[in-house]
Amino acid sequence: MCGLKCSGRALFAAAAMGFVVTGHGADADFRKGFSGVAEKARPAVVFIQVEKQVPVRGGYMPYFNHPYDLFGYGQQPRGGRQPPTHKQTGQGAGFLISKDGYILTNTHVVGDVDKITVKLTDGREFLAKRVGADTKTEVALIKIEGDDFPCLPVGDPEALKIGEWVIAIGSPFGLQQTLTVGVVSAKGRSNIGITDYEDFIQTDAAINPGNSGGPLLNFDGEVIGMNTAIYSQSGGYMGIGFAVPIDMAMQVKGHLIASGKVTRGYIGIMMNPGELTEQMAKSFGRDEAGGVLVADVQKDGPADKAGIKSGDIIFELNGKKVQDSTSFRREVARIMPKEKANLSVFRDGKTKKVTVTVDAFPEDAADGPAHGGEPEVQEKVGLQVQEVTGDLARRFGYETGQGVIIAEVMRGSPAEEAGLQTGMLVLEVNRKEVNSVKEFEQAIGKGKDGNVLLRVRTEQGTRFVNLRIED
Repeated sequence: MCGLKCSGRALFAAAAMGFVVTGHGADADFRKGFSGVAEKARPAVVFIQVEKQVPVRGGYMPYFNHPYDLFGYGQQPRGGRQPPTHKQTGQGAGFLISKDGYILTNTHVVGDVDKITVKLTDGREFLAKRVGADTKTEVALIKIEGDDFPCLPVGDPEALKIGEWVIAIGSPFGLQQTLTVGVVSAKGRSNIGITDYEDFIQTDAAINPGNSGGPLLNFDGEVIGMNTAIYSQSGGYMGIGFAVPIDMAMQVKGHLIASGKVTRGYIGIMMNPGELTEQMAKSFGRDEAGGVLVADVQKDGPADKAGIKSGDIIFELNGKKVQDSTSFRREVARIMPKEKANLSVFRDGKTKKVTVTVDAFPEDAADGPAHGGEPEVQEKVGLQVQEVTGDLARRFGYETGQGVIIAEVMRGSPAEEAGLQTGMLVLEVNRKEVNSVKEFEQAIGKGKDGNVLLRVRTEQGTRFVNLRIED
């Protein structure tokens, strides 16, 4: 267990307003504001330096990472003779969550790298091992060897109030142990396009590139979130930052320690996109807005076996009211496979109770431990792709959710020989649209006679490219 005793939120609120407060056995001058929390929390906040060897072709090879580019890899400069590979470095933050050396950080900080170095405030440096990384929440877990490390106590994000003071600690632009202060601007932020499962704490505490993975603390010195992303039109601080709630991060941590991957619940329905408005609900005979409208049901899936049908409105999950499709998807994901989910369903003017036996989400079941290995099917063609996030779409002029973007082209590969380059958008594989990495890999695997036909979009327009796959 981690222990950290602080003076409490009320005292710090008084300090923030400049009052001198007495009590707790002695007079205390709280004009120093947040220094007490910072002094006790800083030893558990770490600086993370990573290295990765990447192929170099042409003038430069961009490395695409987190949609808001907090990691700061950027692009390598043009000019000069380039070696076959180039060492890229990046940096971020993390925080010790246990005395035996487990550290939480962001996936985009330590996701696909060759070397992770952790530096503590006392000057000690450690080579860290990556335990696992979950791209769907941006939560990663690394470990350093040793014992009796300083660590942060875990707070309760549910107890946070909008307007409450919070503290962010990280390494913006490499400036280690930088502390910024702000308030909780909002809770439960979703549909932002950063991760698959979003329930962000929004704060105006200054967060900049390099803050990724650092803790967001309450005034009791407890970590209540992990700084993950910013909204910015300039690349820097604009007063809107997002943190993964610590309860979500700790749940992911447990999965990663147990198996190196995160297993999520799945019931096999396709939810109608957008909010279920009162007008839409009335079309199905229900007078109340909210809940989720089932657009389709996977044949022989858990919901199908339980009798869920297209056109059903699910308005309760395990006795709790369903607000929208985003929160429903997140709550179902938290249910472990083989457990029961009790649904309240509206159909044809009547309410009924349905019990569904939750299954493992198919992608999670097939992915295996999250050790960041390169997918074999992408290695065959010699390129790596990633899905088009909102920021990448704006950067390249593409549409979010359309196609997959080429993030890396391997030297001497069929993809390089065919003239494919990073930043190009793959729209189709073998005349079939692809809008996710999984769809791309599945379509590549169905190539016939060693050939794969891609339809790609470039700055010059759209064209077809034929790739020869070698076994």
